[in-house]
Amino acid sequence: MSQDHPTNGHDHAHDHSELGEMDLRVRALESVLTQKGYIDPAALDALIDTYQTRIGPRNGARVVARAWVDREFHDWLMADATAAIASLGYTGRQGEHMVAVENTSDQHHMVVCTLCSCYPWPVLGLPPTWYKSAPYRSRAVKDPRGVLADFGTTLPETTRIRVWDSTAEVRYLVIPQRPAGTEGWSEEALAALVSRDSMIGTRLANAPSTGSLA
Repeated sequence: MSQDHPTNGHDHAHDHSELGEMDLRVRALESVLTQKGYIDPAALDALIDTYQTRIGPRNGARVVARAWVDREFHDWLMADATAAIASLGYTGRQGEHMVAVENTSDQHHMVVCTLCSCYPWPVLGLPPTWYKSAPYRSRAVKDPRGVLADFGTTLPETTRIRVWDSTAEVRYLVIPQRPAGTEGWSEEALAALVSRDSMIGTRLANAPSTGSLA
């Protein structure tokens, strides 16, 4: 949803000149619901902020970084991801039943929801637009290597690609391979190399010189 919540119906056309059709519809709906007293703009802003800044990819990155440096946690994560993730304080709706899958040089994992947009909110925040799009949902299953190429991810032909279909019952977290040259790094530094897309499986973890949470 847009983070702007007008409280009256007098916004001028030029205020929306750079908004797309869907954004305009969302803004109009928010305005109507606010006028009728069905939603509180401040509460909506707080909810959006929660999922964008406090519940989001940074949480998942911390999970991955811990798994990279702590073998005991890694083994727990692979055996019972829900409990291991909860031990770091990341729980909540859409994260009740988690499964972790780990990328290796032999096998690469990628996640999709073929029916809608099931997604692990507590560790990845809100799903990106492309994750919810029909092209991604269909092509990820039919042509996963082609989808990876679209994201700039090229894997050796010998690497198997496994696609996991996220559902209302089970959601997945991809543990990307730890980048070379990061021996001795702190968890915080390692977490900065883990992007949202690498935890969906459409990209690899960033190389040390390009670490980013974007």
